[in-house]
Amino acid sequence: MEFIEVWHYIIVAAFLAFIIEVFTAGFIAGSVGIGLLLAALANVLGWDVEWQIVVFSGGLAASFFAIKPVMEKLIYNKDAEKTNQEAMIGKVGRVLEEINTAKGTGRVKLDGDDWKAEVEDGSIIEVGKSVDIVRIESIVLIVKEIV
Repeated sequence: MEFIEVWHYIIVAAFLAFIIEVFTAGFIAGSVGIGLLLAALANVLGWDVEWQIVVFSGGLAASFFAIKPVMEKLIYNKDAEKTNQEAMIGKVGRVLEEINTAKGTGRVKLDGDDWKAEVEDGSIIEVGKSVDIVRIESIVLIVKEIV
């Protein structure tokens, strides 16, 4: 029977940290796992315990400050392309039916689709004019005329 060495326990602890990371957020347990793997390598190489602690700490810190921002950018991409309603705001449409909020009329063609439209300030926009989509309320586009 072979003996279990210290680095075996460190590897098991690293994998436990990776398993914990799957169920938690923040890449903290993942950083601990990386630090533990590096400490296990230092143990296999026969380094003193003090150096193993230094390697663990350095690996933890390096992975936390170097890998965590990359992981956050991949997972929580704040620069992602806008979709759905967000993508419509700021686009230009063409008036198909006179927009008169007082009468409740107004249709705009945007990206090939026909949308009900209203004007914020109550002005009237004639057929054929270009409008800028300001915001969306339910399924109604709030627009302003492009002058």
